[in-house]
Amino acid sequence: MSSSFDPRPLTEPVDRATVRAHRRQLIASGRAPRGQGAGIVIAVVVILVVGFVFLNVVGGVIATLASGGRGGALVVLGVLAVVAVGVVVGVVALVRGSGARWYRLDRFAAANGMTWFPRAPNPPLPGMIFGVGSSRAASDVLRGDTPRFVEFANYRYTTGSGKNRTTHRWGYVAIKLASPLPHIVLDAEGNNGLFGSNLPRVFDRDQRLSLEGDFDRHFALYCPAGYEQDALYLFTPDIMARFIDHAAQLDVEIVDDWLFLYAKRDFSTLDPATWAWLFSVVGALLDKLGQWERWRDDRLASASLAAGAAPDAARPATAGAGAASLPFAAPLDAFRPPAGVAPQGRRLQGGVAWPAIIAVGVVAVVVFSFQAGFFGLLR
Repeated sequence: MSSSFDPRPLTEPVDRATVRAHRRQLIASGRAPRGQGAGIVIAVVVILVVGFVFLNVVGGVIATLASGGRGGALVVLGVLAVVAVGVVVGVVALVRGSGARWYRLDRFAAANGMTWFPRAPNPPLPGMIFGVGSSRAASDVLRGDTPRFVEFANYRYTTGSGKNRTTHRWGYVAIKLASPLPHIVLDAEGNNGLFGSNLPRVFDRDQRLSLEGDFDRHFALYCPAGYEQDALYLFTPDIMARFIDHAAQLDVEIVDDWLFLYAKRDFSTLDPATWAWLFSVVGALLDKLGQWERWRDDRLASASLAAGAAPDAARPATAGAGAASLPFAAPLDAFRPPAGVAPQGRRLQGGVAWPAIIAVGVVAVVVFSFQAGFFGLLR
């Protein structure tokens, strides 16, 4: 990302001919698949179906009220004309809107040192939202790699089937870390629902760690059992303050060598205020990640020594001139553990969503009681 935030491409006037040329260039270069037109075709079909239903229902009623004959036919033809015009206007607006959106986001990304992609199917990321459901895809993806890799995108996946099919909408920011860290989740209290967390996974409450100050009022922090002191090392008071000040409405996940920020809303939009907020969040966190990346898992060193394999840095230096060849000239961090996380710290243990289960149980009991006539017996 560039050092200065430039939102102007999101709102500046655009020329239609330039937008059309940009769309053709994206498809020709392979940045946008040629199959993008399929979405427009589907939209057209949907509009036509809706128009057909409207014509048959409303048009039939109007024709009946007009008592048939030539007058009724004219009324039906008028309704048909209105529907046809609506279909044409809808399709044109859809095509122009998607092309202008692509153009604006592409220029916005370039102005801020990033690259934009229209779609990334099934992104291979380890975060909790990425391995759920089907039809997984990220859209309007913006990526930058200065000073480290950062990705902003909208994300969709579906669960269930038939009438129970649900599409889940997320926005995410993915930040690449220089070394793996323990699996830690910050569940933002401010975006939870009636039945608790809005996250797609539930974690064992025995893994919840209480931190000092007001942090617990804003986030529920989960870390693997035995990694409590490691979490305290990572979440120092100054880092906790940054999360509270900048990301109190975002869920956070640290997993492997990634930091994710989540919310159930689109992140990649044409709204300058949304981008200003997201850039401020990332900027506030980036200069603290170096502290995190100095963390090492002492369990890896213990396992290495138990296996009888001393770290390479602890071995005497090869023959050479002066004190550099002496055993006691080894660096101070000779026995520093390697980068990585022991198996027990790589993933949190799942839990049970008791509030939701209890609520469903209460509803089921009430429904069953009504069907069985229990409440009638109490009269």
